[in-house]
Amino acid sequence: MPFAHFKVPAHTVTAEDKKKIVERTTDLYVEIFGERARPTTVVLVDEVVDGGWGVGGEVLTAALLNGDA
Repeated sequence: MPFAHFKVPAHTVTAEDKKKIVERTTDLYVEIFGERARPTTVVLVDEVVDGGWGVGGEVLTAALLNGDA
């Protein structure tokens, strides 16, 4: 079963954006593995709370990502 897990900052993608992520990721797996992959492909989109992750030893916040910090 193909599986994709996306983590995005909370409140930065709309329901329509999530739908696109699911559809396009599924289509990508089908392109790679064939149509047999479509019914078993799982795509998870997690929204990470503000300050819930970091890069390079720095905690990321929405303000930092938006250049407000």
